[in-house]
Amino acid sequence: MSNDQLLVFLGWCTLINWGLLVFWGVMLLLAKDFTYRMHKLFFDLTIEEFNFVHYKMIGQFKLFFFMFNFTPYIVLRFFI
Repeated sequence: MSNDQLLVFLGWCTLINWGLLVFWGVMLLLAKDFTYRMHKLFFDLTIEEFNFVHYKMIGQFKLFFFMFNFTPYIVLRFFI
């Protein structure tokens, strides 16, 4: 895989994962009750557990997004 192909691939991965992160955050901000009710159908969670799990997972997703998508894209784009 050439650097140009890798740059395009990482660019699309970055865009898609950023979109998922924004969608996830918007759903928790604007439709928290709906999201909680949907999860309540499958898992026996209290609202505190629901908040903890989602904010922890958003943090982990953001960390991996920056480590494996955004940073390699920036390095390839501007430094190589």
